[in-house]
Amino acid sequence: MSKPLEGIKVLEVAMYGFVPSAGAVLSDWGAEVIKVEHAVNGDPQRGLRRIGAFTVEGDPNPNVEHANRGKRSIGIDMTVAEGREVILELAKKADVFLTSFLPQARAKFGIDVEHIRAVNPNIVYARGSALGPRGVESTRGGYDMTAFWCRGGVAATITPPGTDGMIQPPGPAFGDTISGTNLAGGIAAALLKRERTGETSVVDVSLLGSGLWALGHTIALSAQQKQPMIAPVPGAHGAPTNPLSGLYATSDDRYLSFVMLQPGKFWADVCRHIDRPELIDDPRFADSAAISANTAEAVAILREVIKGRTLAEWTERFATLAGPWAPVQDSLQLGSDAQIRANEYLLQAGELELVSSPVQFDVGAPELRPGPEFAAHTEEVLLELGMDWDRIIELKTAGAVS
Repeated sequence: MSKPLEGIKVLEVAMYGFVPSAGAVLSDWGAEVIKVEHAVNGDPQRGLRRIGAFTVEGDPNPNVEHANRGKRSIGIDMTVAEGREVILELAKKADVFLTSFLPQARAKFGIDVEHIRAVNPNIVYARGSALGPRGVESTRGGYDMTAFWCRGGVAATITPPGTDGMIQPPGPAFGDTISGTNLAGGIAAALLKRERTGETSVVDVSLLGSGLWALGHTIALSAQQKQPMIAPVPGAHGAPTNPLSGLYATSDDRYLSFVMLQPGKFWADVCRHIDRPELIDDPRFADSAAISANTAEAVAILREVIKGRTLAEWTERFATLAGPWAPVQDSLQLGSDAQIRANEYLLQAGELELVSSPVQFDVGAPELRPGPEFAAHTEEVLLELGMDWDRIIELKTAGAVS
């Protein structure tokens, strides 16, 4: 099993989903990640038990495990001088300092770039923010709902005209996880630069920047066309001039998606797979131009035919279909997808099954380990720093560590 970051040590001083998910990816890639949590309260994410329609009772909490698998946890109170000293001691031995703290908090606790570089000049300093490191709003906080989803343009772009309000994100930490993967990639690039040149870097990724990047094609089109992208109304087929690019309902109220951008190339094959070979020579669909001109008629035919069988039946039939297509699956149904299982995109991590980070090395999935209990490794980490038990007891008595 390939672990390209094995031997890399990451000190994570972060909360909630965004920046910790970067630490989770680095852990999947083999790095040793020490997660610093508040000595009493821990990461506030641990207290989020009501998520949409779900209520999580007891541990492990999937909302915590996804972004914290494979880490070790140490409880430190940075408001105590001795706690800040422990942070600096940990930073001396780290390759990466990873934080979500705002500029004012970094300065207050003595964990900004200059403080960490003073004890470790070679460390890669990585920051995750809501709105970026520059500009008048750089000191403002935010969440994926505010910075990625709403301000980044995603909500307005996917909400059809006439909708009351805005479409919500599909689940918790949607923008957080995407942004965290971006941050992990930036850190990996900075580590490579350090290895090749000896120069270190400050790495910045924001929720706002990641939201824009995810919407990049649309934003470029809007800038050129001088108008926003308008979402189709529910029930619309999809491409207005291509019957082979859109959604079709099956008899069991499921959906499948066709995305064949060259309809003339795939039309005959689709007709054979749906048992309508006579449509191959129908003059209305003789070539791409004819198919485009008669999209509405083709869509009506395909809707009627596809509605006649279940998704399972179409899945079996379309196994040999040349053009791209996919079943529409919800967050539970995808767990039964054989292709997802074959690629080990879902893996066991302790008691829970989690999504593995999307990058694989040498055609193998990462090994997922469960997330840590709050402050579970405090003594272990301090002993590794060379502290004896008398010193650890002093720190505990001072309230500096859990």
